Amino acid sequence: MAAGDLLLPLLGSSEVATLFADDARLQAMLDFEAALAAAEAECGIIPAAAATAIAGVCRVARLDHTGFAGAAAQAGNLAIPLVKRLTEAVAAVDRDAARFVHWGATSQDAIDTGMVLQLRGALDHLERELARLADALARLAAAHKSTAMVGRTWLQHALPVTFGLKAAGWLDGVERHRERLAALRPRLLVLQFGGAAGSLASLGERGLEVAAALARRLDLGLPDLPWHGQRDRLAELATTLGLIAGSLGKLARDLSLLMQTEIGEAFEAAGEGRGGSSTMPHKRNPVIAAAVLAAATRAPGLVATMLSAMVQEHERGLGGWHAEWVALPELVILTAGALTQTADLVAGLELDPARMRANLDMTHGLIMAEAVTMALGATLGRLEAHHLVEAACRRAVTERRHLRAVLAEDAAVAGVLDAAALDRLFDPTGYLGVAEAFIDRVLAARRRSGD
Repeated sequence: MAAGDLLLPLLGSSEVATLFADDARLQAMLDFEAALAAAEAECGIIPAAAATAIAGVCRVARLDHTGFAGAAAQAGNLAIPLVKRLTEAVAAVDRDAARFVHWGATSQDAIDTGMVLQLRGALDHLERELARLADALARLAAAHKSTAMVGRTWLQHALPVTFGLKAAGWLDGVERHRERLAALRPRLLVLQFGGAAGSLASLGERGLEVAAALARRLDLGLPDLPWHGQRDRLAELATTLGLIAGSLGKLARDLSLLMQTEIGEAFEAAGEGRGGSSTMPHKRNPVIAAAVLAAATRAPGLVATMLSAMVQEHERGLGGWHAEWVALPELVILTAGALTQTADLVAGLELDPARMRANLDMTHGLIMAEAVTMALGATLGRLEAHHLVEAACRRAVTERRHLRAVLAEDAAVAGVLDAAALDRLFDPTGYLGVAEAFIDRVLAARRRSGD
């Protein structure tokens, strides 16, 4: 997905897309080349003057981009034509320094490390947006801890819950994703530097010394050995992004269902030009949810590509590595866009607690059938109570009557529950279990984590 795509604001993140734009990709590789030269000069492997000359030219604006794409197609990767142009540009400034461009490195070192540098900026963005979403969800969970609504299973009315419990469920998942990103950061943000076959033979016994200096200059971790053919680091990021996209899709699915005309319990923020129809002026469509669901639909395929790319040949792979170059940036941009959209959706969410309460009463007491069954079961036994209430439910539906009225006419019920007890049992707010305790636990865990 290119930064200029018309659909990028809807289906991606313009901010993150700039991190993976063509110039940004080339600059990240040039940053590697400049740091490599500086590290080798620090270790006394190349002249300091050469490192200075190389670093002075390692700017995208200093290089001729003409024909880069075609040259990359011929060479098999972008690093080969980039190093050639860089060498020419350095030679124009210092012919001796040009001899030391890309000294001891291989194309994959520049490409992989460049990708890691790009991903570092993307991780910063993702973590900020996850924190923003978590803040908004925590506010919702706390504000609506006691706001009763219909809990739905298999898309049908099940039992009363609270909107705060639903929001806490979303929040709990987001907090786990924040933990996942924090945990993978030190594994992902590491240098790739192994030379042609991963042994740094071109630098003799100085390879580790140069690698350590290079990692310090790029502010990256130094892995125990190069990872040219071991792609689990990038695959771990991809799977984590897939999990994030899935959780965002779950939230968007829930809210889009709550926006249905027949339910009308929650709504995306209204605004000029938002959620309308080209032919139906009355429509208020869940457009943000649609974009997030699109991301959740596309992400698994990109994750699968990254997992498939792990199966690489020997010391450096053929084809699998190449597949990562497009799939991973697209997945990052896609997930970042969905994350920003979701944070905006939650921050502007409009709720209708009165409609939530009305929907609780929609089935004329049927939603409280389990509460009555449990109360009767203590005396009659669970199975007998279940059969009794089940028959009463069928009668209430057939006769279009409230379940409480039907049960009040049953002698077996009357022998156990008086009118006051039935009234209590048909109050949805009295059958919320430990919903508030669950919400408190999620919010407390969030406070313990420092938020």
